[in-house]
Amino acid sequence: MAEHQHLRVERTDDVVRITMDRAERRNSLSGEHLAELLTAFREIAASDAVGVVLAGEGPVFCAGHDFADVAARDLEGVRELLTLCTDLMRAIESVPQVVIARVHGLATAAGCQLVASCDLAVAAEEAAFALPGGKGGWFCHTPAVPVARSIGRKRLMELALTGDAVDARTAERWGLVNRVVPAAELDEAVADLLGRATRGSRAGKALGKQTIYAQLDRPEADAYAIALEVMAAASQTDAAREGMAAFLEKRPAVWTD
Repeated sequence: MAEHQHLRVERTDDVVRITMDRAERRNSLSGEHLAELLTAFREIAASDAVGVVLAGEGPVFCAGHDFADVAARDLEGVRELLTLCTDLMRAIESVPQVVIARVHGLATAAGCQLVASCDLAVAAEEAAFALPGGKGGWFCHTPAVPVARSIGRKRLMELALTGDAVDARTAERWGLVNRVVPAAELDEAVADLLGRATRGSRAGKALGKQTIYAQLDRPEADAYAIALEVMAAASQTDAAREGMAAFLEKRPAVWTD
């Protein structure tokens, strides 16, 4: 894998852990940091890993865009930065692996966007989430896109318009994170949820994840059209055949993918 200045990328068995390592800048997302994250996810996508844990070093999970970088750019430069950020968020959704956010502290603006873009998220009780642009001068336009799709319109509007942070339990109740646990139990809870989410056929899981994102925000008729065709085709794969045979023969499945 590529060398990184702002990340640590470590693999244990079938799981890759990406740790944002700009603690002195609250893991804020400069152009270089975003580019490294995108490279890491693209490299992992091409590997045989089954899961990815996205974590942060230091007291903050991610403070969003690095304003020092943003302020130094003109219109075209900021457009390029936001395009890079969007490419990263879409890459997280498109990689075949299950991606889980390990949120130990504050996640604001594009940091909250990162959490919302991951497939799953587990937060420590001390974590908090905010779209602070609502009480500043630069509204959180792009972070609101995946957050809206996680928590719904009214809750998004509260986050985006007030700019106030919500605690981890509220984020769990709203659907932004899956679990909230004491900080000492965070790694165990992440491993447990990721383990359950990655069992079964790797190929079947990857196709399932990508199809969910393809149909998720479409009208019901379009969503069914997509899901029907993919599910019909998937029934003929080795993974589906083995899963059905194992069920019918009352034996454990043997996955070859």
